[in-house]
Amino acid sequence: MTSLIYFIIGSDNIKVGYECGPCFLRQAREAAELSTDDADLRFKIIQDVLAYVGENFDKDLSSNATGSMIHQYVKKETGCFDPYLDEKRKSNALAISLLPKLREILKEDDGLETFVKIAIVGNILDFGTFELGTDFESMILEGLNKELTINHIDELEKALNKYDEVLYLVDNAGEIVFDKLLLEKIREYDVNITVAVKEKPIINDACMKDAIETGLDDIARLITTGSDSVGIVESMVSDEFLEYFRKSPFVISKGMGNFEGITEMDIEGQDIFVLLCTKCPAISKYLGIKEGSHILKKL
Repeated sequence: MTSLIYFIIGSDNIKVGYECGPCFLRQAREAAELSTDDADLRFKIIQDVLAYVGENFDKDLSSNATGSMIHQYVKKETGCFDPYLDEKRKSNALAISLLPKLREILKEDDGLETFVKIAIVGNILDFGTFELGTDFESMILEGLNKELTINHIDELEKALNKYDEVLYLVDNAGEIVFDKLLLEKIREYDVNITVAVKEKPIINDACMKDAIETGLDDIARLITTGSDSVGIVESMVSDEFLEYFRKSPFVISKGMGNFEGITEMDIEGQDIFVLLCTKCPAISKYLGIKEGSHILKKL
């Protein structure tokens, strides 16, 4: 019997594809290898995850909730509560090293859309989707030349001119260096910014320490989701965050995990924009676009 916590079915979530099963197992393997050198413990972790996925794999499975439970389980079993710490540091260093090139791009075109494109390119820095050892620098440099497959920039600019405040849901460490450029642009619209980070480490998602080290506290109010879930999982985030989210009429959400979670929530009456790269088949199919697309979409 697996000791993973529980099984979540989403009501209207992004449907799980057959490709999601191997991805769950790949993430479990990588997290276990980063967390412990004990081969027997690694075996037990994979054995439990295999049993859990085998018993519960279903098209209506909540993907980000399941991923959250797997990573939370690995942390609990190994006692290593930030397995991706070194990877996050590498991501931050890579992102910072690319800043001169990004600023050169912005010198040529400092329109809102250029800042949005750069923020979306940062979403490539994702260890939940890509394997360790991925050549992120080449992918990012290539991504800087991509146009947006879904581009609701006019709607975003209208929202920036309409609202006084925005809740900005960040995704990964490293990526937040790219986000900071967009946040600085948003401030030009006289919009107050609240940035939500993870309460505790999960994969390479940004936590409070990462945000402060990147200087996000200089341009935004920082809060946490009260959770270490992959993206927003309504049943896992704190009541305080959930209340704040529901009362936020204007939200900008980065990344696939947050997008997956938001599709499972009641967001009627809110202006929510998602910025992401489609890095997996399930989300690409859900949106009806090619994998590897960059999108700015109003929900």
